Amino acid sequence: MSRPFKILVVGCGNMGASHATSYHNMPEFEICGLVARGESKVKLNEKLGSNYPLYDDFELGLTKSKPDAVCISTYPDTHEEMAIKALENGCYVFIEKPLADTVEGSQRIIDAAKKADKKVVVGYILRHHPSWERFIKEAHKLGKPLVMRMNLNQQSHGFMWDVHKNLMKSLSPIVDCGVHYIDVMCQMTRSKPVSVSAIGARLTDEIPLDNYNYGQLQIRFEDGSVGWYEAGWGPMISDNAFFIKDVFGPKGAVSIVAKSAGSVGKSDDVDSHTKTESIKVHHSDLDGKNHFTKKDFWIDMTDEPDHQGLCDREQQYFLKAIQENIDLTDHLEDAINSLKIAFACDESVKSGKTVFF
Repeated sequence: MSRPFKILVVGCGNMGASHATSYHNMPEFEICGLVARGESKVKLNEKLGSNYPLYDDFELGLTKSKPDAVCISTYPDTHEEMAIKALENGCYVFIEKPLADTVEGSQRIIDAAKKADKKVVVGYILRHHPSWERFIKEAHKLGKPLVMRMNLNQQSHGFMWDVHKNLMKSLSPIVDCGVHYIDVMCQMTRSKPVSVSAIGARLTDEIPLDNYNYGQLQIRFEDGSVGWYEAGWGPMISDNAFFIKDVFGPKGAVSIVAKSAGSVGKSDDVDSHTKTESIKVHHSDLDGKNHFTKKDFWIDMTDEPDHQGLCDREQQYFLKAIQENIDLTDHLEDAINSLKIAFACDESVKSGKTVFF
């Protein structure tokens, strides 16, 4: 394809704006429209210094702009309908995680992609992060079983609290955020989950009665590995120890130590959520007197890409998937697998029972 890919950007909030910035700066893409119900599309146009066509309605934008590809960064309960319509109109699709707000809906998107013979890439941003890739690589050296400990609690307020309340109309924090870290755990263990158990608490009347804004999940894997993840959203959430990314096994431990990103007041800062800054590697080897034989080793990651840089990498991968006809079967299976596990955790919260696979 000699001309740029015409791409329709749907959703102009945090992630949509970042993806639009990537397309704006990539000669291989040409933004043919920005879609959002509110003023975010106007502000984004101004930020980009452009005059891209603006649409309040997705279907209208799809019909009028006639895109080759669609970027979907809206709330999860809209993903399925939009993605399938885009695919039926012959478009490639980049879609923010989670793929949909149900496992069945996610499978329908995958089926529609196969039928249309079009690529669908899911926004698992940590898969494009060199520091997280290194974190997973170091975890593979620790032996089995692994113990994985991760969280991302957000003391959200102002605009971010509005965002989180809107997200909780369809999903809980441990589903929406948890899919990232469940995916990381699956990459670390390379093993199948056996069961999940989870707890949750509804700490505000501002969210639906059947949802909760704090949750913690536990996963058991076939190889004996175990992992936990917790996520909380809201002005009442503690920002003490909100940023834990840690794994240990028989041969030692690997930890992400983000002193700046993990500092007080940054728990709801989107740019801080992917930062690692440094990785601490600990070896468990002992001598005859039970003293450590090796000192802890620090891997400096201060030159890692920022949030925008990571979005740029995601869109470069989307472009490559299209141009080189990359087989995305495993990519989509991994996306639906992490969502299945997350929804099983959600079921565990609501039933009070362990869920077995």
